[in-house]
Amino acid sequence: MHSITDWLRGLSGPVVYAVVGGMVFAEDALFFSFFIPGETAAVLGGFIAHQGSVSLAWMVLVVVCAAVLGDSAGYEIGRHLGAAILRTRPLRRHAKRVDTAQDLIRRRGPAAVFVGRFIAFFRPLVPSLAGMSRMPYRRFLLYNALGGVAWGVGFTLLGYFAGAAYTRVEGTVGRVAAITIAAIVAVALLVWFVRRHRSRGGEPSDDSGGRES
Repeated sequence: MHSITDWLRGLSGPVVYAVVGGMVFAEDALFFSFFIPGETAAVLGGFIAHQGSVSLAWMVLVVVCAAVLGDSAGYEIGRHLGAAILRTRPLRRHAKRVDTAQDLIRRRGPAAVFVGRFIAFFRPLVPSLAGMSRMPYRRFLLYNALGGVAWGVGFTLLGYFAGAAYTRVEGTVGRVAAITIAAIVAVALLVWFVRRHRSRGGEPSDDSGGRES
């Protein structure tokens, strides 16, 4: 994570927005949650915003829009490809979870789109299942937008405040680490000195203690 953060910090602002937005979009539209969790991208975007490389407001907007557009793309994929999606290798491995997601849509309807946004495995799956079930797009879009706003704002701000906390403790952690290392060295020297002293005290003297009388 630290190496990714350093890499993003070295990029220009527009590229950072594009990378974070692309990760969020790809998770929702292309089932990339198996490789790149959307929360990670959103939190990372907020963290980078706290570093001053990008604007927090623009990052929130990018994450929210990518989430909503990604779900909409997933809806269209499900609507046009139908059950063929369920025969893909990643989803065949998680048949029970797919059945749970389908049951959630049957029981909750459009509200499942909002709820699914906050469940890692369901997030990219529910929009496609909604499209497969021929849920009216206007109803889908309403709950998709509500979920995208709540999720995008929440996780981006989480990353931002995590960055603030990291900055506050960074100096303290450095001092604590130095003190800890110094204490370890002192204890090690003390143990070495005590053992050396005891070993010398246990050595036999040169005088013979067994003279005959």
